[in-house]
Amino acid sequence: MDDILAPLQDIFEGQIDFHGQRIAEILSTGLLILSGVVAFFVGYIYQDMHLTLWVGFAGTLITGLSVIPPWPMYNKNPEKWHVPLAGSVGGARVVVDGPKAA
Repeated sequence: MDDILAPLQDIFEGQIDFHGQRIAEILSTGLLILSGVVAFFVGYIYQDMHLTLWVGFAGTLITGLSVIPPWPMYNKNPEKWHVPLAGSVGGARVVVDGPKAA
């Protein structure tokens, strides 16, 4: 069962790196500002508030579709994490005022 669920888990887990988060933030901010400006001018030209809201909604939907899924472009620079030591089976030990706490 794990062989079937592992690929689905990788898809829905949403792995993106720190550089990808920065790109997603800049892209979402830019697209939302652009869609708001376009919606304002379309509504102003046509004098239609209903059309303004629909253009703004379409821009928000496009922004969401471009930022929310974990596209591969957001995970091009993954972090290199340290491998845990083989001998540390007992877990981390924390020293608090002298005695060891588990």
